[in-house]
Amino acid sequence: MSLLKVVQEVHREKHYDREQAKLEVKIWDPDSPLTDRQIDQFLVVARAVGTFARALDCSSSVRQPSLHMSAAAASRDITLFHAMDTLHKHNYDLSSAISVLVPLGGPVLCRDEMEEWSASEASLFEEALEKYGKDFNDIRQDFLPWKSLTSIIEYYYMWKTTDRYVQQKRLKAAEAESKLKQVYIPTYNKPNPNQISSNNGKPATVNGAMGASYQAQASLIGRACESCYTSQSHQWYSWGPPNMQCRLCASCWIYWKKYGGLKMPTQTDEDKLSSSQPAEESHVRTHMSRQATQGTPVRNTGSPKSAVKTRQAFFLHTTCWTKLARQVCKNTLRLRQAARRPFVPINCAAIKAEYADRHYEIAGNPLKIKSTRKPLSCIIGYLEIHPAAKPNVIRSTPSLQSPSTKRLLAPSNHSSLSILGKRNYSHHNGLDGK
Repeated sequence: MSLLKVVQEVHREKHYDREQAKLEVKIWDPDSPLTDRQIDQFLVVARAVGTFARALDCSSSVRQPSLHMSAAAASRDITLFHAMDTLHKHNYDLSSAISVLVPLGGPVLCRDEMEEWSASEASLFEEALEKYGKDFNDIRQDFLPWKSLTSIIEYYYMWKTTDRYVQQKRLKAAEAESKLKQVYIPTYNKPNPNQISSNNGKPATVNGAMGASYQAQASLIGRACESCYTSQSHQWYSWGPPNMQCRLCASCWIYWKKYGGLKMPTQTDEDKLSSSQPAEESHVRTHMSRQATQGTPVRNTGSPKSAVKTRQAFFLHTTCWTKLARQVCKNTLRLRQAARRPFVPINCAAIKAEYADRHYEIAGNPLKIKSTRKPLSCIIGYLEIHPAAKPNVIRSTPSLQSPSTKRLLAPSNHSSLSILGKRNYSHHNGLDGK
């Protein structure tokens, strides 16, 4: 016989022996012949017997010197549980149960952990609880080694129902509140190193009655704002390298701190643009010719740098099968939902399966597909064979009295690109401002 079968048989025998009825012990019968009133009267008698027993016991009389304390100790759960267990063992016979509560030697005295522990042991427990918390193993090892772990845990939960626990809880709350301190943190006003001192808070002016005394303080004060070119502000701030001696007014300084730029370009920026314009002119001209080739209108934003920035164009070329799948498998593709979620992959296997199922329907009712765009060479050849009609322009003869009028015509999309090459860049883009 293998080891596995032996283990299975032993396990089966153990489960067979452990019947639920054999493991349970009945300690109370709710269907007893006694009424609730009779049971309550028996419990009152048990409390009275417990109070009398504590009055006869010397140690209990020392711990509970008053009658109220003895009655409260006799009303604990251990006395009531003992009375109900005695009543159940005597088949709910009141006379026999009472005779057991008061035997020949004297009344029965039932004590719990609260009464068994002395005052010194209770103080040791409170000290250990303050140090270790609810780590009962350390409490037993370092403070109460003569007590069992069960006794310590039982005493802890009984101790939480006493007034002593409530008092300590209030003391801890008061200590926690006393530890809270109100700390006043004054406002931190560090002077700005870029701030330029003014004359007694008065607005500083470059020109005027205060100009001489103001310029005498420093050569920096005599300059206007580098952004808005104003000459009057309630506060000035130095800006840029120290050797440049630039400054900003209060509003432009806030704008600089917020956005990292100036409201208007400075002279240094204009110098940079003018110096970099010849080097960038070739790139701009190439970009203009590319835009004219693609048929994109040229926009003048007023800045030479804006004409250099381009966006890389792309063309998405789809196959005929992809176009067929868009028309046939609309329910599976869900193009609108897929466009809102570009990172979610599309199930190509499901689309192929649906397309294969509907292949015969497609063969019976062929779908109309848009014709593909012809190549650029074919379009150019067609335009050479069929040239566009030239517009009739009425030219007026200039008179001697009236100045000659100049009329700029936009070049047609089908005209040759050689005209752009003959014009200079400034005249074509309108940068000369004439």
